[in-house]
Amino acid sequence: MTNAFKSIYLNNRFTISGAVVAVIFMASFPFPFLFPVGQVGLILLLAFSISDITMLFNPGMQIAGERVCPRILSLSDENEIEVYLQNLSPYGLDIEVIDELPEQFQKRDLTLSDAFKSEEVRGFKYYVRPTKRGEYQWGKIQVFCSNGIGLFKRRISLDKEQMVPVYPSIIQMKNFELMAFSKTSHFTGVKKMRRIGMSYEFEQIKQYVVGDDYRHINWKATGRRNELMVNQFQTERSQNVYSVICNSREMRMPFDELTLLDYAINASLVISNIALLKYDKAGLFTFSDDVGSIVKAERGKFQLNKIFEVLYNEKDHEKESNYELLFRGIKSIVKHRSLLFLYINFESMNALERALPALKRLSRLHLLVVMFFKNTEIIEYSEQPANDVRSVFNKTIAKRMISEKHNMLLTLKQYGIQAMLCEPNDLSLNTVNKYLELKSKGLI
Repeated sequence: MTNAFKSIYLNNRFTISGAVVAVIFMASFPFPFLFPVGQVGLILLLAFSISDITMLFNPGMQIAGERVCPRILSLSDENEIEVYLQNLSPYGLDIEVIDELPEQFQKRDLTLSDAFKSEEVRGFKYYVRPTKRGEYQWGKIQVFCSNGIGLFKRRISLDKEQMVPVYPSIIQMKNFELMAFSKTSHFTGVKKMRRIGMSYEFEQIKQYVVGDDYRHINWKATGRRNELMVNQFQTERSQNVYSVICNSREMRMPFDELTLLDYAINASLVISNIALLKYDKAGLFTFSDDVGSIVKAERGKFQLNKIFEVLYNEKDHEKESNYELLFRGIKSIVKHRSLLFLYINFESMNALERALPALKRLSRLHLLVVMFFKNTEIIEYSEQPANDVRSVFNKTIAKRMISEKHNMLLTLKQYGIQAMLCEPNDLSLNTVNKYLELKSKGLI
């Protein structure tokens, strides 16, 4: 009985009906002829209430439901969740659904509603965008049912608790995979690079087009076909491609609800997948004040899963980066010349100067590409109009910080270090384009 009282709620229709009856009784003081009308109204309200509650707690009134979630959720992407309900009652019901979302979303107003006929099955869709890696716990599906009378509604709790892990962006990885290998990829931002480097593994003979190396003209084939033909060589394969992630405190900065570390993790997963599909070897190296996770570059079919799991468990650290340790760690683990994508954040020239000695030594041993971040919030602030002296002063500082970022980029290039300054949202795209560019030039 106690549970029954806890699971019954008043509908708006009962509140309005009760208010009307109360107004009639109040009006019966100056107008006594309204008193019998109020009595009839009260009796009808009580009769309909008893009938409504009896129908709602009829043993034949049952609801079945299921929540359908992906096996894993994709970080920073819109993930589709479906809730299916079936009305097993012998009569139609108005149903309102509240799905208990994980606490990480901090959302308490997700309500879905519709009218269900008897035995009808219907699904609801909604989308969630997780911004942190880890385990997300869904709770019960709360179903509120009311019938045609509609004075009360009954709550039915479906015990559908489930845990779903949030991994680095799989959706983004698949999208970039399609872009990088699609003939129309230039429409979506991934640049198709014309190969201008050298390789000595023969692939095919093809018709000459403007821009082909004339040194590769095949004169015998040209004579047979009576048109210029050139030898085409395969792009170098089995090159080492490492994602080197700094997970120290400077990577905690948030942009669009994600930290810079999360952007770097998503980009690392994307480039590892592209490298493996291009027949290169993918590896991973993380560091802060100490060497973190290491996945040696390989081409095995389980290599991407290995990198995937390591990235899922990666955490940021409170201490500053130790660049000397980075150099020693890379030197001891990576024995052959490799492509290193270093994801890091410099907010001042002093921070870059601390890292430069180690970066210069790394660039002598490997092809180093430093990927660091624009501060998009400062850029947006610098473009706002200044209305007072304080605003002018703050805008001047903001523009100075923006200029300092560009000076860092020039400094790295002066020392022969490949570098890219990019917005966090464009990190994966810029990384893929840089990789394809370096592959096309035969630099790795």
